[in-house]
This record gives sequence, structure tokens and C-alpha cells, in this order.
Amino acid sequence: MELKQLRSFLAVAEEGSISGAARKLHMAQPPLSIQMKQLEQEMGTRLFLRGARRIQLTDAGKILYQRALAMMELSEGIGKELSELGEGIRGTLRIGTVSTSGAALLYPRMASFHKAFPKVRYEIREGNTYQLMELLHEGAIELAVVRTPFRSNEVECVYLEPEPMVAAGKREFFEQEDETAVHLLSLARKPLIIYRRFEPLIVAAFENNGMKPDILCKNDDARTSIMWADAGLGVAVTPLSALFIMKEASVEYRVIAEPSFETRLAAVYKKGGYLSAAAREFLQVFQKEEE
Repeated sequence: MELKQLRSFLAVAEEGSISGAARKLHMAQPPLSIQMKQLEQEMGTRLFLRGARRIQLTDAGKILYQRALAMMELSEGIGKELSELGEGIRGTLRIGTVSTSGAALLYPRMASFHKAFPKVRYEIREGNTYQLMELLHEGAIELAVVRTPFRSNEVECVYLEPEPMVAAGKREFFEQEDETAVHLLSLARKPLIIYRRFEPLIVAAFENNGMKPDILCKNDDARTSIMWADAGLGVAVTPLSALFIMKEASVEYRVIAEPSFETRLAAVYKKGGYLSAAAREFLQVFQKEEE
């Protein structure tokens, strides 16, 4: 399988026809059809469903499409980096971030990196940790700044300092509480709003103490948890740093006095994978700021 074949495959997938792809690639239709048949033979499976008017991708074709996009992006990135040797670190840093990484990533890490390497440009992908791990696996990004817990057996990790989980909500939810901390026994009596991927951690902590949490709402973004808490619906369980990206929320917070309620941000990249010069330098800044 060659890059030329992948370019042709992407054109057919995006145009939906051999004729449209041939025009886009400035080539005749017969050799393009032969290329696609050879690609299917090489892959050992059908990649296209050939209809009367439009070609559609099979499930296998959809998988190849995503991988081909990532491979073409990586190829272009390598070409740019090689062409820019001797001109200083530049190019494009492709990085993924979770919503709660904002404060820790920008101040001072990204600010320091941009000051040191002003010619670097950025492509940011945002998503939850699982989505970013998939993008990393596909090669669509070089680095991801994600939050524990996650499976780390296929990635290299640079961890930041641990940070506590907090309970955030309107004052009426904390009238009988300490001014700085809240305990699980008290939280068990409050309607909780949680980030879905923290559910196993939260449920296990309560069960280990012979209790069951009252989960009002599960969602996929810490910002949603804080917005619901700001509306007075319940108490959000979220990393402390998430509050810094929702400064407009008028909620109070208490650190959760439970050792297992702790999370960390980490910069991760594929083991043995290719890293551009910009990505390698970013990791150096990331580690330096941690020190």
C-alpha cells in the first residue's frame, strides 16, 4: 500500500464516484478503477459499496478512510519538518486537550513554549480522554494532554502534580459543612452531578465506606457539571482546575476529604511513535514547568 493509493482512495471516498475522483486527481477513470480494485485485493476485503449513482464505503472502508487521513497528515507533517531544517523550530504542533486542562496547559506551559518558539503554529483537537487517546492512536495528533485515570500501557506519560477533586455548588448545599473540606458521609446526602468517566472512582469510594452516592446527573464534560451546579440543581464533583475555566459560575467549593479522590493531568504520546521537533520541544517545556 503506497501513499499514492491512499490519496486516490481518499478522493474516491470524498467524491463518491470514480469519475469525480478522476477529475479531482487529473487522471483517467480506468486506471483509477484498477487502483481501487488492487487496493481491495491487497486489503483482503471490500472497501466500497458500488451503487448506481454513488459509491459508499463499507465498514472496512470507513476504518481505512480514518487511518488514511491520519497517514496523509503525518506524511505532510514530516515533509514540512524536513523542509524547514535550518530555519529554527517551526511547523505545526498537533495536540489534543481535555476541557479541564486549560489553566494548567496555558499558564505557564503553552505561554512559555510560544515565547521560545514563536514560529510554531497549532492545531488543537478537544475531546474527552478516551476520544483523544483514539486520535493519538490514529496519528491525527502527536500529543494529548489528558486526565487520569486512563490506560497507560500504550503511551509514554509526563505527569503533572496531583490535584484534588472538589464538591462545587450553591451555598445552601454547604451550610453545615467545614469552610474548606467536605466528607463522603455528607456528600452521600447530596444530589451529585458527575463527569461520567469518574463514575467508577466515585462509586468505589462510597462503597468502600459502606455508602451509595445519590447521582442526579452523569455527563461527558466537567463544564456541564459546573453549569448544572451553578443552576442550583446539585453538587458537582470535579477537578479543582475545572473551576478556573468557569469563572462566571457563582458556586462555592470544598475539597473532598478522601485520598482516592485525586486526579492528574498528563502529556501522553505513543510509545515508539514519531514526534516532530515541535512536539519534542513542547515536552521539554512541559517537564521543565513541572520541575
